[in-house]
Amino acid sequence: MSQKRSFIATCPKGLEQLLAAEIASLGGEPLRETVGAMIFNADLAAMYRLCLWSRLANRVMLILSEFRGESADDLYQGLSAIDWQDHMLASNSISVDFNGQTDEIRNSHFGALKSKDAVVDYFLARGEARPSVDKNTPDIRINIRLNRGQITACIDLSGESLHRRGYRSSGAMAPLKENLAAALLLRADWPGIASRAGALIDPMCGSGTLLIEGAMMAMNIAPGLLRQRWGFRGWLDHDQALWEGIVEQAEAHRSLALTREWPEIRGYDANGKIVAQAQENIENAGLERFIKVSRRELAQLAKPTHRELDHGLLITNPPYGERLGEQAELLHLYRHLGQSMLAHFSGWQGAVFTGNADLGKRMGIRSYKQYQLLNGTIPAKLLLFNIGPEAQVRERRPDVQQESTAEALQLTSGGQMFANRLRKNLKRLSKWRTKNGIECFRVYDADMPEYAVAVDCYGSAVHIAEYMAPVSVPEEDAERRLREVIEAVSQVFNVSANNIAVKERRRQRGKDQYQRQAPRNTVMELKEGQAKVLVNLHDYLDTGLFLDHRPVRLDIAARAKNKRFLNLFSYTAVASVQAGIGGAKVTTSVDMSHTYLQWARRNLSLNGLSESRHRTEHGDCRRWMKDCKDQYDLILLDPPTFSNSKRMDDVLDIQRDHSELINDAMALLAPEGLLIFSTNKRDFILDQDLSSRYKMEDRTRWSLDEDFSRGGKPIHYCWYITR
Repeated sequence: MSQKRSFIATCPKGLEQLLAAEIASLGGEPLRETVGAMIFNADLAAMYRLCLWSRLANRVMLILSEFRGESADDLYQGLSAIDWQDHMLASNSISVDFNGQTDEIRNSHFGALKSKDAVVDYFLARGEARPSVDKNTPDIRINIRLNRGQITACIDLSGESLHRRGYRSSGAMAPLKENLAAALLLRADWPGIASRAGALIDPMCGSGTLLIEGAMMAMNIAPGLLRQRWGFRGWLDHDQALWEGIVEQAEAHRSLALTREWPEIRGYDANGKIVAQAQENIENAGLERFIKVSRRELAQLAKPTHRELDHGLLITNPPYGERLGEQAELLHLYRHLGQSMLAHFSGWQGAVFTGNADLGKRMGIRSYKQYQLLNGTIPAKLLLFNIGPEAQVRERRPDVQQESTAEALQLTSGGQMFANRLRKNLKRLSKWRTKNGIECFRVYDADMPEYAVAVDCYGSAVHIAEYMAPVSVPEEDAERRLREVIEAVSQVFNVSANNIAVKERRRQRGKDQYQRQAPRNTVMELKEGQAKVLVNLHDYLDTGLFLDHRPVRLDIAARAKNKRFLNLFSYTAVASVQAGIGGAKVTTSVDMSHTYLQWARRNLSLNGLSESRHRTEHGDCRRWMKDCKDQYDLILLDPPTFSNSKRMDDVLDIQRDHSELINDAMALLAPEGLLIFSTNKRDFILDQDLSSRYKMEDRTRWSLDEDFSRGGKPIHYCWYITR
């Protein structure tokens, strides 16, 4: 048996105990743990196995000497006392990595220079040649650590960091280091799951690191087999025959593993370029037969159906967000991830590695264990889940009053008349709502002249918007009628005041302007078709969802598969969400409001739709269209009736400008494409010259659902336009 020596194996902070277990499994003897490192004894064979087989270590270093020292002279003298000729030749090239400082050794550069001088002078004093310095590919890499007056001198036997396996030719943005990915898989018990034929899925796989490390772990393939350089090759005690025997054994094991069948391993990412990078890395690792990656939105996350996969591990490293607004958008991506896990992966294990603990808490699923780790310099957590109904976190909702104030209150005759009209309308809409799964709809729209309001239902909440009362109606009468409306709504819908949003218009404001209450920052998540939509009933003039355009948006979802969709004057981009869920190849949403674009990005994230395929663009749509060079298969053009925003070059008047807008949009339309034009201007008149240039199909009546099919002028006009 060869002589045992002392070594240091380094690793990312937090992995020390895992590394100790790995060292022991490979024949080493763990002795002492330090921060980000493990000191151990091993013979030459165990050291070679650790270099080749370690999934967790960064470096494996031979300890040459340990001595006390605070000054540059102490460092020089201690290093000069080492028998360097036992480990290297004078003709070898060297580099020195130095870590630590004292009052005299104030930076690593000075410490490295002093250490290099000691080694060079050692050989010069013996009449030998001066070792050269090669910072990139030295024959011998010397590592010096100075910590609290203790100096440890080592030779780095691994060369470059062991986390560089040799399969990654290119990485996605902020790639996960290979040894950290391996640690996440070990903490999530992937080896145990794989041994029971469980599957592995990463829905945001990036460059594929978790998938490749998972495959090599399940197949028991040595992670170092693809590496070309090793630090021990220039070391005088290197035993080439022993090393070749260990490598040969590992290669034989790999060859056998590649002939067997292994668990299902799949990865998805919304960015096609990143998927191509992952595929390249998988091929470099020689694992393309065992790992399948494809371009897929988080919105499409579900278990593969080609075979029964009743258990497995869903593991991912989602984005963390650096800017505050970015984090707000990511909140909805995390919520969608949690909802998809619960909906499609019950009975599986889950693991989410995030550098934003707050986002992890908002997933709507309870973790049973958490590990504190570092991703580079970012503090991060690994959250582990037993996916199932019992892990679902139920959001607290305000208690619904069993007997509301309005029920205890006697309605006035006018209030009772208004309540009766609400009940009549609800009954008329009941079958239509149930059949179509409608959560958000209009119940009342100034059906009675004396009650000039619009009443809309948003799930369990109600939104009341007051229209401007005629000058002939005294202000006190308008206020009394609005009170009657609120009381009737509270009684009919059995909701408390907290669940009623009221927007008032008052003549004394000078312009036709709603009075806004203090912001509540209360956002509701509701559904329209298959899409999840965020609405805010209190803080803005509009709620984030124009209910009257529901049929158009759902038709866009039905038409969007494999199409390029452009959403002009996109507002909160609900139409883009519908297109994305319908399978659009890409969507582009253009608006001039930063607020609405941020809202749009949250809606997209909530539905698992990535920014790489679903872009938001800030700008004046008129100028944007003239500058755009792309073509689209499906375009929605729904401009405001009037706008004099300071960010625009001039005033937008839809009656005056609609012909130019349509012409510019048609210039971006693919030959077989469809432009949908809509306007809410009540007395709008279409320019007849457009009919001579394009095929104009009036879809106004079709585009008004049951809740907006009332007599008189329609609430909006809609045309489907083709070449």
